Amino acid sequence: MTLNPADEAFALRLRETLPEQVFRSPEPRYMEEPRGRWAGQCGVLALPRSVEEVSALVAAAAAARVPVVPYGGGTGLVGGQVMPEGPAPMIVSLERMNAIRGIYPTENVMIAEAGAILADVQLAAAEAGRLFPLSLAAEGTARIGGNLSTNAGGTAVLRYGNARDLCLGLEAVLPDGRIWHGLSRLRKDNTGYDLRNLLVGAEGTLGIITAATLKLYPQPAARGTAIFVVRDPQAAIELLAMARDQLGEGVSAFELIAGQGLRFLAETLPDVRQPFDTPPDWCVLIELGLARGLDPEAALADLFEAALEAGLANDGLIAQSQAQRDDFWSVREHIPEGNRRIGAVSSHDISVPISLIPEFIARGNQIVAGLGGFRVNCFGHLGDGNLHYNVFPEPGRSKADHANQVGAVKRAVHDLVHEMGGSVSAEHGIGRLKVEDLERYSDPVRLDALRAIKAALDPLGIMNPGAVLRT
Repeated sequence: MTLNPADEAFALRLRETLPEQVFRSPEPRYMEEPRGRWAGQCGVLALPRSVEEVSALVAAAAAARVPVVPYGGGTGLVGGQVMPEGPAPMIVSLERMNAIRGIYPTENVMIAEAGAILADVQLAAAEAGRLFPLSLAAEGTARIGGNLSTNAGGTAVLRYGNARDLCLGLEAVLPDGRIWHGLSRLRKDNTGYDLRNLLVGAEGTLGIITAATLKLYPQPAARGTAIFVVRDPQAAIELLAMARDQLGEGVSAFELIAGQGLRFLAETLPDVRQPFDTPPDWCVLIELGLARGLDPEAALADLFEAALEAGLANDGLIAQSQAQRDDFWSVREHIPEGNRRIGAVSSHDISVPISLIPEFIARGNQIVAGLGGFRVNCFGHLGDGNLHYNVFPEPGRSKADHANQVGAVKRAVHDLVHEMGGSVSAEHGIGRLKVEDLERYSDPVRLDALRAIKAALDPLGIMNPGAVLRT
């Protein structure tokens, strides 16, 4: 399908029907992505203030066959927010649509506009005595519409699920400009196909999310945090099972941390306070959120004693203050920055069945070692099977020295993930980075269904062309 650029003539037509305040001269930040892999382009930059204005913009784009790129916080890591090729698109930023439209504490429900920053959604919930549990490193700039469009994960998926699991309803503008008023607060509604779950995770290729009904939860009355040194990844898996047997849904997060990541931190970010003088080969960060009357520190102490007796853990620290809890989490949250400063040859956001994680790590390390001299930092959300398996050059060398091996490393790791029944995109989405991977590893019938859905909802192909599915 031939598309046209968002040129001056198109911009003039838009200004005949929409206020001048909706438009802004294109700024570089709207055409960048965090890893610098692509430089985007922009013909028209629109910052609508209402769903009606989004509707008018998309309807005009459909009439003129102009591509539309929805823009949230710009924090995505797979290039879904930039369009580097093809006719210059209209970028529609939702940042002005950032209101909390309503909070219903007795229902554990909030309605927020898509441009609301995730940290502000969390704060609004907290001020109402509730918890919005989606938590990730970019929460100070990521926007809830983008979180839903990419089905973001984060550290609390073990207990609360992905963004998809935290959404009850949506308001969205479809590719022809019509508004879907789907902000349901119902938890039971079996009335046909689930359009909400079709748009969540679609990365802006099926429409623009403009508002969402979000699930809230009671605030845990008491929190506890600990770092346990474990024998190996198999021991970490067994410790996770033990923790859930003892504490059930009280386990909010269970993060696997490799010694390599701690050594990278010591090298690149020495001011980050580490829990151990000598980094252990493997450790886990555990977060508990318990009901009133329960003591998380005592629960963690009991868990450590059981793990010690079973030979799963041999050392550990239980946070005794909020400051110490923050220090523990600071280590985990700075690992990606340490990785960035070292410079990865190839990074992989993958998931495999939890029980197969030790085998995957062992086989992956063996495969990578066979490709040359590399270091591996494997860390991530053990409780939901999501690992960040990143490959780095040996000391004294840089990623530029391995530029000709990037494709081979990525293919080898992803082939192993696929062989073991995993996913090559656990929480970051497909964007433009993994379009080829989706084609390579998807079931052909599923891929055909995805293309049919795209053709049915967006027959002109104007919505975020090139993302998820090849144009």
